[in-house]
Amino acid sequence: MVFGLFSKEAKLARLIKKAGNQLSQSPDRHSAMEGLLNLGSDEALYHLLRRFTFNYSKTLEDEQEKEWVVDAMTAKGDAVMPALERYLKSASNIAYALRILERVAERKQILDIVDQLLADEDPGYTRDTTKRTQLLHWLGEWSGADGSEVARRVIPYLQDFDENTRYTAVEALSARPVPEAVAPLVAAMVRPKEEATRLRVRIAELLADAGLDLGEGEAEVAALLDTALSDFSIQQAKLVRKQ
Repeated sequence: MVFGLFSKEAKLARLIKKAGNQLSQSPDRHSAMEGLLNLGSDEALYHLLRRFTFNYSKTLEDEQEKEWVVDAMTAKGDAVMPALERYLKSASNIAYALRILERVAERKQILDIVDQLLADEDPGYTRDTTKRTQLLHWLGEWSGADGSEVARRVIPYLQDFDENTRYTAVEALSARPVPEAVAPLVAAMVRPKEEATRLRVRIAELLADAGLDLGEGEAEVAALLDTALSDFSIQQAKLVRKQ
């Protein structure tokens, strides 16, 4: 009995090592990945998910392996949730894992998990912004949330220290713009410390395309029409693109 336990642990350790070796040939690594899937324990599935943490030198095979993991984990359904939650909380590269989450979990469970992840990614300085930008990008594309639910979660990142994060937050809001996002968007666009013209222009494009009223922010936006927003004008309290 004890020997059998040690044997299983040794097999798991071997499979983990092979599946996570980015220097191995793809067929060898794929065989180990299948072994982890067949074992099916939370530990085995967690380490199968860790295939997302590195890039194989051969781009096509790298993508094929990752897509295989997405499909294989999705097919297991609810059984992957303990491993998936563990991975989402511990990893920085979570784009593929979020695709699995939206396929296997219920809407409320998804939002609860996303809120937990965002709680650990407060706007502010961090050396690696990968996780928060992937979360924001995914929220913008996920059809399971309405515009208000997305806005409530994304708006704080309009003030993030990182320009790319701020821009990703704007893109996420652009998919389903809602009136309650106007004031925060205007504040982000006109803030004196904002040096990114592309960000200001992207916000202006969002507001113009959505036809949203600028409200109390009209005067502040108007002050930018001769500089960063020279391709826009204001008509009836709304930004419009110049012809």
